[in-house]
Amino acid sequence: MPDLKLIKIKSEMLLRKAGNKFGVDVKMTDEEILVKQLIHNKIDVIFDIGANTGQFARMLFKLGYAGRIVSFEPLTEAYNKLIADSKKFKGWEVAERCAIGEEDGEIEMHISENSISSSALNILDEHVSAAPGSKYIGIEKVKVYKLDTVGKIYAGNSKNILLKIDTQGFEEKILSGADKFLGEVKGLLVETSLVKLYEGQALFREIYDSITARGFEVCGIQPAFVNKETGRVLQVDALFFRPSALRI
Repeated sequence: MPDLKLIKIKSEMLLRKAGNKFGVDVKMTDEEILVKQLIHNKIDVIFDIGANTGQFARMLFKLGYAGRIVSFEPLTEAYNKLIADSKKFKGWEVAERCAIGEEDGEIEMHISENSISSSALNILDEHVSAAPGSKYIGIEKVKVYKLDTVGKIYAGNSKNILLKIDTQGFEEKILSGADKFLGEVKGLLVETSLVKLYEGQALFREIYDSITARGFEVCGIQPAFVNKETGRVLQVDALFFRPSALRI
């Protein structure tokens, strides 16, 4: 099956280039903006935390990202698909099957019908109402590690690390387990909620405060999950870099 999202992105990029020739300012796609930021900040490894089947990594490689990506995924079915697809791209590494959190040990993951909404936290009605396919259909016990435990192992000799965190409400737990490792990180791309979608999750303001308190500045926010009936933005992707990495 063709990757319809990638086709849409590339079509919009071609439209923008054509528009420029005729003096028409066509908006850059969110993905094109991200790739330019990765190149500008010389990101040479991305930790893809909450990789699912590798949608994020595939998109970046197909749009020209040339660094390494290390994907982390805890659930067996998604992990097996991730392993298979990772073999198609040079520079794509898949970590041991595990979750990332605030302590080392084991954790129970709730499996959603659509897979991408799976979480260690209980899902709330607000989420299921906006995306009925996100309802839970099972539970799987998985290993969990702190980034402070495994981060340097997977980073290797990389100099410019970006953490991409897409973990359905578990973002603050991951940050809590990365106090030391975050000192080695140049940027973060975090999907975070504007409203409560999972029980006990931290919302955007708390995540923003937690990350900026560690010395990062926000340099981009894009809608990530929208209630298609009401138009309300429920989640956003927020991109942060250290001030020394920013060049206006």
